[in-house]
Amino acid sequence: MIGAEAIVKSLEKEGVEYIFGYPGATIAPLYNELAKSSIRHVLVRHEQHAGHAASGYARISGKPGVCAVTSGPGATNLITALGTAYMDSIPIVAISGQVDSGLLGRDAFQEADMTGATASFTKYSYLVKNALDLPNVVKEAFHIASTGRPGPVLIDVPVDVQLRKSDFKFTDAVNIRGYKPTVKGHAGQVKRAVRSLIRAKRPIVCAGGGVFASGAGDIFLKFVETLNLPVVTTMMGLGVLPTSHRLNMGMVGMHGKSVANRAVKNADLLLLLGARVSDRAVLSPTNLAETAEIIHVDIDPAEIGKNLDTVIPIVGDLKAVLNQIMVHNPESSTKEWLELLYEQKATVKPDYADRSSGINPKAFIHQLTKKLPEDYIYVADVGQNQLWSAGHCDIRKSCRFLTTGGMGTMGYAISAALGAKMRAPERFTVAVCGDGSFQMSMMELGTICQHNVDIKIVVMSNGRLGLVREIQSKQYADHQIAVDLFGSPDPVKIAAAYGLPGRTVNVASEIAPAIEELLTSVGPFILNCRIDPLEASV
Repeated sequence: MIGAEAIVKSLEKEGVEYIFGYPGATIAPLYNELAKSSIRHVLVRHEQHAGHAASGYARISGKPGVCAVTSGPGATNLITALGTAYMDSIPIVAISGQVDSGLLGRDAFQEADMTGATASFTKYSYLVKNALDLPNVVKEAFHIASTGRPGPVLIDVPVDVQLRKSDFKFTDAVNIRGYKPTVKGHAGQVKRAVRSLIRAKRPIVCAGGGVFASGAGDIFLKFVETLNLPVVTTMMGLGVLPTSHRLNMGMVGMHGKSVANRAVKNADLLLLLGARVSDRAVLSPTNLAETAEIIHVDIDPAEIGKNLDTVIPIVGDLKAVLNQIMVHNPESSTKEWLELLYEQKATVKPDYADRSSGINPKAFIHQLTKKLPEDYIYVADVGQNQLWSAGHCDIRKSCRFLTTGGMGTMGYAISAALGAKMRAPERFTVAVCGDGSFQMSMMELGTICQHNVDIKIVVMSNGRLGLVREIQSKQYADHQIAVDLFGSPDPVKIAAAYGLPGRTVNVASEIAPAIEELLTSVGPFILNCRIDPLEASV
């Protein structure tokens, strides 16, 4: 058996269904063996989107997504996707071809030091020089990617190692010295947290993407409902509670809901659950630390106390820690606090009024998601479209809202939706992007056509890099430069070039029939929504 076959056999043992990738000379042995495998390969049109598709697959499946690329530019094109997955704690196993091991360090054709280049945003990376190590390396990579704080792992394999024959040994055991993620929270800290919850008069829970990463959805719901705790979420935490849930105060942060931000500001206890507390989520961490007792639960000890002074740190898997807390049968008294928040929430009315020019994107997103099936998957790109989506999606219990939070990578939505849909073909899946991010990913319409992936794409077209335009308008005396997208193609005509149906919405009266066509269309469909270039993000 050659090394490439050993890799494929190892992937099969891990239950891999799909590999998203783009072949080349140094990864050709692996592809030759894939042709004999039950694993389905999905040929993307750009290597970055192999990583994003693997991310979408991982977030719906709960297990690592897999991608494969060739060396040099193929591998370096993947770096942005690895960085995106790392920031958002998404498990990915990436396999890159590498030049012959005898040529390493000699600037050979298409050589790139991938383990060095990705050191700061992979959980771990391997440069495999001994073919016999391949089965263990693959096994370890899946274990590292999916345990502790999830994240991407890179396996860089020289072409001669892929071709080397050996008697490979496969094992189900993983024992990595020095890698033992903490699962259960410290019992003493858990008891302290329970006492603080009982004392608090104005507690607030801030939930992040860690709720999904740990599979803690059910116990999280039981926890907040039992204690009657109001909840705010980070962008990555959207969907931990339905939008209409009585305890959901909305997204927090610079682009969040005013009620959510006021609740955090006025809280006497802030319980952070699986949230990194980035600059986008908490605007004034110093002031907050002075007024509220902070409990931070996270699987990654490096995140606790990094941005906020934490009084009670609890390192552990969120699902396990919440179960530990519930064993103590905690109680809380939040009736007056909730009544105050409800009063504040009632004064805020969303702006769904018709526009004199173009459509109202907030009203469109609200109407669209109200019509979608109960278990839809919604993937938002980056820019104004992301903020409109985060603020106005009607997220129900079985929905998933996916986006890129930490890195904020334009071009994420279409390929991530592709990966998500391939994992869950029975679920209605929609990708929403701006005309700027659409042009960073529109080549993947070819992948969608080739594999007949039934995703719906909504393009919010305003002819601008809308969020950058807003920043220049507000912070740089409206000195606009390099934000005009003049010369961009019509998304519906681009779709037609790929043989896909589409439609353009220009005014409010066209929204309802357009949504109906999108919902009833068979196969992929593109809806181009024309937005006033001066439309604000909030």
